[in-house]
Amino acid sequence: MAAKPQVRNAPDAGPDPEDREKHPVDETLPPLKMLTSGLQHVAAMYAGVVAPPLIVGAAVGLSGTELTFLTGASLFTAGLATFLQTLGVWKIGARLPFVNGVTFAGVAPMLAIVDTTENKADALPVIFGAIIVAGLLGFLAAPWFSRLVRFFPPVVTGTVITLIGVSLLPVAFGWAQGPNPKAEDYGSTTYLSLAGITLVVVLLLRRFTRGFLKQVAVLVGLVIGTLIAIPFGVTDFTPVTEADIVGFPSPFHFGAPQFALAAIISMCVVMLVSMTESTADMLALGEIVDRPADEKTIAAGLRADTLGSAISPLFNGFMCSAFAQNIGLVAMTRIRSRFVVACGGGFLVLMGLSPVAASLISVVPRPVLGGAGVVLFGSVAASGIQTLVKAGLEKDNNVLIVAVSLAVGIIPITKPDFYHAFPETAQIILDSGISTGCVAAVLLNVVFNHLGRRRDDDDVTAPMEPGEEISGHHSAKAAHVH
Repeated sequence: MAAKPQVRNAPDAGPDPEDREKHPVDETLPPLKMLTSGLQHVAAMYAGVVAPPLIVGAAVGLSGTELTFLTGASLFTAGLATFLQTLGVWKIGARLPFVNGVTFAGVAPMLAIVDTTENKADALPVIFGAIIVAGLLGFLAAPWFSRLVRFFPPVVTGTVITLIGVSLLPVAFGWAQGPNPKAEDYGSTTYLSLAGITLVVVLLLRRFTRGFLKQVAVLVGLVIGTLIAIPFGVTDFTPVTEADIVGFPSPFHFGAPQFALAAIISMCVVMLVSMTESTADMLALGEIVDRPADEKTIAAGLRADTLGSAISPLFNGFMCSAFAQNIGLVAMTRIRSRFVVACGGGFLVLMGLSPVAASLISVVPRPVLGGAGVVLFGSVAASGIQTLVKAGLEKDNNVLIVAVSLAVGIIPITKPDFYHAFPETAQIILDSGISTGCVAAVLLNVVFNHLGRRRDDDDVTAPMEPGEEISGHHSAKAAHVH
């Protein structure tokens, strides 16, 4: 596909010819479209950004009021990190439509820190101190880490993008089953039906509508799904009635940060995992928006991730990373403007400052989110498959790279306890299918496509028939299949 001429620093979005040459990533949209599309991004990632603080806060033993505070703080810091990533300052920020929020990779080690802290009141300060150190070290390491981009050709990026989508789908399936895995009605026909109805609504809107309505199909689907859920008693408006109108996440609300070596090492490992996933996410999004992420872009994006993480504990937030589910939303809607996502960051900041506003999105039932998530996360996997089409799968080497890397990446999804015998620090890395699959793809690509000379007879012309012997060449019939 021929590249469109780009004028990246055109003044403002408008009907003039110069604006039409601006890259879609740098376009500004009409206000209503900007606001609703930004809100759609928030709706897609809200459950993911509030889950870690709720889990960690409950482990520490926080009261309901303190849990609400911790959740609001995570929303606020996610908004700040999103501003850094989308708008950028100096050499900080990929300036791509990325939503940043609390990374799930840090949940397990943070719970381990809570368990090993004698006084639970010190647990959050110890976690915050470790995140600050890990964030600052990651910021310094970003330029060197970004040089790994040369080891991410389409066969690697396509595999990783596919893994991102596949890894996220179980999250959507879990949402579809209900809010509480321990409840008797978890996975009930009511919950699954609501998820199915939401999925059908989104698909119908995408199929039979045009223009703006088609692009905000997920948001409309969430609204309709929530309204349908009301008669079933699934929609809970209690968070709205109990939330305060205004609330600022006061700095170091839970105490000054404490610096414990074991906790710092643990969070530094998480930071490496997060940087690996962010690199994969940037490469994925770069392909989707037709602005491939080069070494400079990745370095700037990693600086935004790590600096956002270092600043986050100041306002009682956790480690931040790019949210892969929003890549699916960009892929599906084709709204590529980074300013739309920056608008979503503005919503996150406002929700962090106004608990009652944050509670509005929390009204959306988990099954409804699950139905929409199937479309969002499936779109990410489909984008990865599209990239693999360009990866040269006519080569035996590349087929092996994709096959083994996908298998390695899917292990934590299909067998969550597969690495239970490994040390806890190793499990932090191994339990991330995206990270393990990414590392496997990079290493296999180096071994098969860089070490030694590639042979012309590595072409895959067709799958072998059952019982066919392996030979140095394929049949003439197979030679015409591509």
